[in-house]
Amino acid sequence: MDIHLNTSLVDKLAAEYVLGTLRGGARRRFESLLRQQAVLRKAVAEWQDRLQPMAELVPSAEPSASVWPAIETRLGLKTKPQRKQSFWLELREDLSFWRGLGLVSTTAALILTSLLLTKQLEPVAPVTSYVATLSNEQAQPIAVVTGDAQGGHLVVKVVAPQAIAADKSLELWAVPKEGHPRSLGLLAANGSVTLTLPAGTTPQTVPVLAVTLEPKGGSPKADGPTGPVVFKGAWVQI
Repeated sequence: MDIHLNTSLVDKLAAEYVLGTLRGGARRRFESLLRQQAVLRKAVAEWQDRLQPMAELVPSAEPSASVWPAIETRLGLKTKPQRKQSFWLELREDLSFWRGLGLVSTTAALILTSLLLTKQLEPVAPVTSYVATLSNEQAQPIAVVTGDAQGGHLVVKVVAPQAIAADKSLELWAVPKEGHPRSLGLLAANGSVTLTLPAGTTPQTVPVLAVTLEPKGGSPKADGPTGPVVFKGAWVQI
């Protein structure tokens, strides 16, 4: 099939696949094509990068008891009867972990399912390694940052457009545990921008990302920012 020649169709099918709304025979055919066509795997990976950070923006809640049996049924998993009690005991112990991931809605559950299925495909498409939600002093999400350690880049998506004076720029900083902040590049006041992810920039070495308001073109200082911090957030591994 020549689906890969129709860019709008590729994007639509990839979005539905990641959301879990592409089902039945259509989903199976799409998965078969994924193994053959790199352009489809790239589109799926891009939609995963867009949707994975959504889990960081929703409040924590405990999934209902029906969620896990439904996921198990859709994945075709079977649990031995004699281990049923042990399985649910272990599940209750792990609920705090899943709450931390923000799997609290039907959409999030579908995303999880589609990611599990996609990871079974070979070759595996690149996935997001790190993520950060940058918020202002009022705890309002301003930007979402996703980093690809394997590809060596990060994408900053401004979800709340900023009004910036013509003589000012937004600059992203990696704030290490020790030493001076390191500039990662300039941001757009709206939309997204792709920047280079320096080697060794991990949550272990850089626990916080921050954005400052600087003169046009960025901070004139080589060892750090000169303007105020306008939004920031924890840089975490996923």
